[in-house]
Amino acid sequence: MTRRLATVAAALAIGLGALTACSSDNVTCSTSACTVTFDRGVDAESKVLGIKVKLISVDNGNVKVDVGGTTVSVPVDGSAEAQGFTIAVQSVTDSNVVVRVTKN
Repeated sequence: MTRRLATVAAALAIGLGALTACSSDNVTCSTSACTVTFDRGVDAESKVLGIKVKLISVDNGNVKVDVGGTTVSVPVDGSAEAQGFTIAVQSVTDSNVVVRVTKN
């Protein structure tokens, strides 16, 4: 019985850890990655996996993102690395930018 309670407690802790890795409604997370939907035209930022990620600009098919103080330029449908994370741009529309942040 004690082993079963410990297993359930561990599973709940892991599940809650994944949920608390994200800071806002525009974010969906698993244990090692988060998908962030940034609204364009506003000061868009989120804290995910313990790091602040901010949309800076979109220009000629490249998205500039600040990841924990490091600015990276990521091509649409491409990826780049910064601060121990892989940043991948999944889509860009007139209204939003979808970025996936994965811990390396």
